Parts: sequence; structure tokens; C-alpha cells
Amino acid sequence: MLVMHRGHADVNDLYLDVRYADIIGDGGCDAFAGIAGRYPGEVTSIVRQPLLALLAKEPAHGYELKIALEQTFGAAYPSPNIGQIYVTLKRLEADGLVRSQDVEQTTRPNKRVYELTPAGRDAVAAWVDEPSDGPRIRDEFFAKLILAPRAGLADQMELINKQRHHYFRLMRGLNDLQDSASRQDTAARLMVEGTRLHLQADLDWLERCQEELV
Repeated sequence: MLVMHRGHADVNDLYLDVRYADIIGDGGCDAFAGIAGRYPGEVTSIVRQPLLALLAKEPAHGYELKIALEQTFGAAYPSPNIGQIYVTLKRLEADGLVRSQDVEQTTRPNKRVYELTPAGRDAVAAWVDEPSDGPRIRDEFFAKLILAPRAGLADQMELINKQRHHYFRLMRGLNDLQDSASRQDTAARLMVEGTRLHLQADLDWLERCQEELV
């Protein structure tokens, strides 16, 4: 069984941005106010495959899986609350990817332990093997930038400045996370660093849009 100690206490306070849903935590910044419970569908999708990957190592119960996610990725990972973990496990069980059984404990209530089925092992192996999605061609902001001014709904420069301000707020939150990450917390540090680089590229692209369109 996984043996874990409690890690970050406030990792459920999240800001789930459309493009940065899998890396942004509160980081001490008001820009990231909000909770994962506001986006249950997105959170379930985010943790589905990581839960399968954790169970590929060994059986565990829901709380052990939650702590494993927190300790592996740190505050940079949008760790769901325990209710969302069990909702996801229930869906995985309904899909035939995991099975569970109650394990008796002498001094505590019984706990439900989950393990992969053969179909679950096939599913997580397929997930590991397939390439992950890259940048999206159909960008929501770019659609706004092109179409809204044509309809007289917004000014292009106003839209660019508003989006730039939003990216700057996200960058400040990422910097807070980067500063708080331990040098030994390699997974969390690389996750934040990768997202900062993507975000900086988006800021550079906004400059290009301003040069070409305004």
C-alpha cells in the first residue's frame, strides 16, 4: 500500500484557466481565487489518467491517491478534493478500469481499496504511449479578436490589452509558485517552468497581433 504523509493543505484553492487548467494553484495571489469544485468535469478529466497511473504501481484508497498527487507534483498541480477523487474512482469502476474491495481495519472503519483491472492496465498503457496534444489552432481569444471588432462589439486594442493584463496576472501567480517551490521538488518546478514558457510565448504572440492588426 502507498504510505503517505499529508502535504500541502491548501492545494484545493485553484484557478482553472482554459489553457492553464493543469498547473495553476492559488500561489498566494488573488488572481487565482476560485476552487476546483467550480469545474468538476474538468477536474475529473484532469485526474482520471493520473489516478490510473498511480494504481498501476499498487492498489490504494482514495485519500492515499490524493496525497500521492500532492506530494508528487506539489502546489502547482490542481489537486482535487477527496470527494472528486472518489467520484472519479467510481466512474473508472463503472467503466471497468478499476475494481474495489473493502479492507477491514482493527481500530478504524473499513477502507475501500482500488486496483486496476486488465482493461485499466491497457488503458493507462495506451495513455502513456500516445502523444499528448500540442497547441490548439482554434484559439478562443483569436476568434474574439477577429470577429468581435467586425461586429462592432469590441475594439481590437482593448481586447489585446485586456488579454495581456490577464496573462500578466497569471504570470505573477506562476512566479509566486516558482519562488515557493523547493529545489528538491523537481516535478513541480518543471511543471511551473514549462507553463511560464508557454505563457511568455502567448505574451509575445499578443505583441505580434498588435503589430499586424492594430
